[in-house]
Amino acid sequence: MTTVRQLLLQKGTDVWTVDCKSTLRDAIKLMANKGVGAVLILDGEKITGIFSERDYVRESAKVDGLSLTTPINNLMTHLVFYIQPDATVDECMALMTEKKFRHLPVVENEKLVGLISIGDVVKQYISQKDIHIRSLESYILGREYNQ
Repeated sequence: MTTVRQLLLQKGTDVWTVDCKSTLRDAIKLMANKGVGAVLILDGEKITGIFSERDYVRESAKVDGLSLTTPINNLMTHLVFYIQPDATVDECMALMTEKKFRHLPVVENEKLVGLISIGDVVKQYISQKDIHIRSLESYILGREYNQ
């Protein structure tokens, strides 16, 4: 089974963050420029929250005329779940499904080392299934394995 560490080697370890003193404008500008659906909120090197498109939509529905100067601390999700690099992709999928979130920071020795999304996990699942199907076809047709 693929580990988070292996997944990060394939996709990269870039993580987009904003400081906890940032504004909504800072966060959504970074998300738009980088083409990502979430950013982590940091106080120094410590993760204090996560802000996603979902957070923005939910807050916009509650507040008429949401100001772009609103502190991101007021809008972010404060409870952030983490995963270790040695966890499996299956464990990520289970946690993301159970807790109903789409982005999962990867932390090793109390240091942020990556961020995976549900898209990354699904892409890995599809890749594994494709390999499995090709192996089964090779077996059934009597060809060499791992072609």
